[in-house]
Amino acid sequence: MMRLAVRLKCMTNSLREWKASDTGRTNSARVLQALRSFRTSTGYRPRDSIARRMQEEIVNALHLGERSRASVLLSELGGRDRALQAGDFIPILQYCARTPDPLFVMETWKLMVEEDVELSGKCYFLTIRSLCKGGYIKEAFNILSIQKENSDTCPTLPVYNDLLEACVQMNSLNHAGECLHLMEKQGVGKNAITYTILLKLAVLQQDLSAIHEIWKEYFNYNTPSIITLRKFIRSFTKLRDLESAYVALQRMVDVAFQHKFSINRTGEGKLFDSRVNIPIPFRDGLTWNNYGKNSYLPIPSSSEYGKERDPDKGVQFEIKAEEHGTDGMSLSEQALSAPVMKLLRWSFGDIMHTCADSKNVLLAEQLMLQMQNLGLEPSSATYDGFIRALVSVKGFQDGMEVLKGMEQKKLKPHDSTLAAMSVSCSRALELDLAETFLAQISNCHHVYPFNAFLEACDALDQSERAVGVLAKMKDMNILPDIRTYELLFALFGNVNAPYEDGNVLSQVDAAKRINAIEMDMMRHGIQHSHLSMQNLLKALGMEGMIKDMIQFLHTAEYQLSRRSTNLDIHIYNTVMHSLVEAKESRMAIEVFKSMISCGLSPDAATYNIMIDCCSNIKCYKSACALISMMIRNGFCLHAVTYTSLIKILLNFEDFNEALKLLDQACSEGTQPDLVLYNTILQAASEMGKIDVIELIIEQMHRQKIQPDPSTCSHVFSAYVDNGFQSTAMEALQVLSMRMISEQDDILQENRSEFENLIFDEDPESESRIIEIFKDSAYLAVALLNLRWCATLMFPISWLPNQSPWAKRLSIDYASACRG
Repeated sequence: MMRLAVRLKCMTNSLREWKASDTGRTNSARVLQALRSFRTSTGYRPRDSIARRMQEEIVNALHLGERSRASVLLSELGGRDRALQAGDFIPILQYCARTPDPLFVMETWKLMVEEDVELSGKCYFLTIRSLCKGGYIKEAFNILSIQKENSDTCPTLPVYNDLLEACVQMNSLNHAGECLHLMEKQGVGKNAITYTILLKLAVLQQDLSAIHEIWKEYFNYNTPSIITLRKFIRSFTKLRDLESAYVALQRMVDVAFQHKFSINRTGEGKLFDSRVNIPIPFRDGLTWNNYGKNSYLPIPSSSEYGKERDPDKGVQFEIKAEEHGTDGMSLSEQALSAPVMKLLRWSFGDIMHTCADSKNVLLAEQLMLQMQNLGLEPSSATYDGFIRALVSVKGFQDGMEVLKGMEQKKLKPHDSTLAAMSVSCSRALELDLAETFLAQISNCHHVYPFNAFLEACDALDQSERAVGVLAKMKDMNILPDIRTYELLFALFGNVNAPYEDGNVLSQVDAAKRINAIEMDMMRHGIQHSHLSMQNLLKALGMEGMIKDMIQFLHTAEYQLSRRSTNLDIHIYNTVMHSLVEAKESRMAIEVFKSMISCGLSPDAATYNIMIDCCSNIKCYKSACALISMMIRNGFCLHAVTYTSLIKILLNFEDFNEALKLLDQACSEGTQPDLVLYNTILQAASEMGKIDVIELIIEQMHRQKIQPDPSTCSHVFSAYVDNGFQSTAMEALQVLSMRMISEQDDILQENRSEFENLIFDEDPESESRIIEIFKDSAYLAVALLNLRWCATLMFPISWLPNQSPWAKRLSIDYASACRG
């Protein structure tokens, strides 16, 4: 199919005399005269009262839905002895064109042909309009062909406009191209309606360059019309061209204050410019592709209004300060008619919504400021776009401020506004606010705000909060999508985990939940995604339901093999991780082999899981083989890899090799993490290796790695088990202080507040400390440790690095490094 952009062009002009200005004025008068003749012709009035009465009866029958009676009356009209003329059918055709009724118009057309009625241009026009409005494009083109071949009257521009409009409505690009070709061949010209339809075609084809070309041609021949500018802005925003839309808006504002137009309403309530709309002629040899060679107005750009570009914020603009009028009045003081204000408000709203989709909060804020300067009161729809742009970048707090302003103006927010606010609150993990906004939504067709809330519940591990939202989804008949089910498996797939190991009761409950979720998926015709499978398998593994997990894995493998696809590598990693955690090393190896046989290449996580599996079976040789494969395949060793290797060495109580491997990791640029250090501390504590513990603690301190409660537990237990109670309490104090902060100035800054909680004898003090768990579990544990030390009458020092124990560890570490 020939690209429509080639057809959207200036077509060959059969009226070459338009090139001269005098001749142009003469032809302009001729066009006006022809238009008046077409609209006011009285040659269609039926000659006798009987024909008029029968026409009225046919129209009334159609209006009442009595089509059979209308057909009988039409036959009777054709069966009269008197010869029929075009005027005998005009009222019927007018009714069919207005309704529309394409079937009856074809029946009427058939009778007119059978009776050999001399068809007028108006007959063709009304017939084609009725067919176009009814969606019978092919039949409309057939009538057009008949008119061009057998009639003395050529199709007029309104006929072609109807055809083009029908092509847009029916999304028929082939017919649109044919129509444009006929217009070019006949040279009928284009008016504002034509340009509006051409814009729709360009949007339909997602051709932004075509819209720019239409802009050039239109403003080369026409005085800017506020309505036409509004339609250009609409087209630019639909194709996300914020820059051109913004510049067109500024031009629209300029035109609005020039007051050189008259906006009225049609009988249907649509706004139109009442100035005479003369069709633009075509110029000889001018094609769509050579527009740029002519002296047209420039394509809309931000050179006049734009300020800068930021790839993170999209196109940014500054408002051009202009004085409209000559009396020095401010913009808000100059009177604009209600229709003009409405058109401006609509255009601002269109661009505002595109700002929301493009997350261009800077332009959105500038548009609101300009509306204020112009005296335009934003509607709820405009606020909807503004708030959505605002919260997508700045967060829900800014949106809350705008909502307060709307409430003062007694404007009710749209459901899409509430949805955007809820999503923003969910992303900030503010579940109470997010749920409040969701509760205010009265009508929602999208599931994404509810999915965002479920994601927040999953992040905060508050599955009970999700139940009420799911109930609201059901009440509002909002259909879940695959993302909903992915989150449901994550939220409700397990019962006891991760806080307790699964037992028989929790496993039965988990199986019921998973079965219910899968049944609901089947009821809605939704198949598993890789992530939903992964979350389901993860839930089974966390509950210790190993047999069910393997069974589901094999079922998934079989189903996907029938589609000639494989499971995702992450699914196998999830299964192998669960097997390794459950000490099912043999099964983990079998799954690993099965994955390789399917043609999947292991990733870094796969190798780390299998190296951890080697620690379960205490096979350092196999772990080294995996390391070799890992390096050959281009993967780097990370802290998790070294942790698994060191764990194997510690199983053999080979602390020297473990510490050497730790030094190797540091020398190769791998930053050890807290998990690696705690792995060594745990083994050293169990074996009573005080020297290893002190070495690791000082290394952690020098690398600014803060301890956690497990670190404190391993160190404290090691000293107590070896009879060093005083040292254990001193170490516990130092590590607890470091859990709060590694920086002495921060400790001193918060000393007063923390001492009140540590030394206060009020029993409620511990409750206040426990409340801190909501925000910082480590801080709460550290304060409880220090409170316990104070209770046992051990002095509390807020300079942990000045502790004798800390100083000794520092000296010993320096000596070891020198040695």
